[in-house]
Amino acid sequence: MLENYLPILLFIAVGLAFGIGPILAGGLLAPSRPDSEKLSPYECGFEAFEDARMKFDVRYYLVAILFILFDLEIAFLFPWAVVLEEIGLFGFLSMMVFLGILVVGFVYEWMRGALEWE
Repeated sequence: MLENYLPILLFIAVGLAFGIGPILAGGLLAPSRPDSEKLSPYECGFEAFEDARMKFDVRYYLVAILFILFDLEIAFLFPWAVVLEEIGLFGFLSMMVFLGILVVGFVYEWMRGALEWE
């Protein structure tokens, strides 16, 4: 029975070795010479312009939520397309209602100007 779990344990061991091995090798082999220049914060090679905790525009979060929403839509569309012949007309109409609700939300966001970046 335990031989069924051997490939899983081997996969976990190899994954941990690939993840932790370079970190340990870097810590042991790399020289550690910190100075004030290396430890100073920078942004694209320059000194930081603003505080790192600055506020983002709410439209950024709105676009992120829209991306997640449509990403989930695609995640539901693939399994639906695979079993479309088995679920018949009811499954087709259910997905059309689902897509209709998403389209109404998308059009609402579009009309409100949430997709326009200035």
